[in-house]
Amino acid sequence: METRIVVGGALIHRGRVLAARRSAPPEVAGYWEFPGGKAEPGETQQQALERELLEELGVRARALRELPGRWPVRPGLELRIWAAELVSGEPRPLEDHSELRWLGPGELHDVDWLEHDREVLPHIAELLTGTV
Repeated sequence: METRIVVGGALIHRGRVLAARRSAPPEVAGYWEFPGGKAEPGETQQQALERELLEELGVRARALRELPGRWPVRPGLELRIWAAELVSGEPRPLEDHSELRWLGPGELHDVDWLEHDREVLPHIAELLTGTV
């Protein structure tokens, strides 16, 4: 079985990162994540992330770099999280999310993250504080 990639975007703007609260599916509703989705056949991870952020949040973003770590979501599906920067637009929860929140370095643990997303928080903190 070929593994399909799911890209999550740690969208960074003015020293903060965007967290999105899931509204669906029921097993993850209420938890927070870095928004994104599945890469389509023939799409690079960067293209997939930029498309997904436009579809889910209504913003234009630029994928910067893949963060360390890869997580199996379910058989045949693997999550990779990318740092991205906001290029234009104001994020709105258009699909699968009920709330958005910008978090600074000291606020990263203020929301209840999905487990995979929580594991990348140390890397996000480094990006936000400029220690990378």
